[in-house]
Amino acid sequence: MILLSISLYIIYRMIITSNPNPNFYVGQKLDSLNGVYIYYNGGVGHTGKRNLSEDGYNIGLTYQCVEFAKRYYYQYYKHRMPDAYGNAKDFFDVTIKDGKLNTKRDLLQFTNPSLSIPYLGDLIIFDGYAGNKYGHVAIVSDVKENEIEIIQQNPGPFASTRVKYSLLITEGKYFINHERILGWLRMKQ
Repeated sequence: MILLSISLYIIYRMIITSNPNPNFYVGQKLDSLNGVYIYYNGGVGHTGKRNLSEDGYNIGLTYQCVEFAKRYYYQYYKHRMPDAYGNAKDFFDVTIKDGKLNTKRDLLQFTNPSLSIPYLGDLIIFDGYAGNKYGHVAIVSDVKENEIEIIQQNPGPFASTRVKYSLLITEGKYFINHERILGWLRMKQ
């Protein structure tokens, strides 16, 4: 039984750290938002080198979801997060009330559901789960009356860079219909 468990773990690690999709190569440009590119990562657990700005600001591990989100905010908004480290789910602080400042990220934080509708460019934070304990972060690339679209890096070797979710209004609050979305972060106005 122990040998079977070890074998299954080894197979699982090989799948998440390798490139099982022969249609793409690791580092291939897949999509972009406002001129900031998304790159293919292979298996979700694959990690590359640390991406640092010229002056040493930590942008993240290449081709991971956090690296795209932070690179986008750094390049497009010229934003540096005071806490430049952490996994995707760590971007969201459950102790912060809806619409208040998340000082670790220097961004306004909104809970799911929230009094505020998501805006273009907001970071959407997903909680971890058994298959990915680190969570996920993506960027809102479109907002319509009843749905949002996100753009994401490292969604999985066969998943799309863009996904749409229903946007509901319940009791005067906006709710993105996905069980793992904790909330969203936004640039201060």
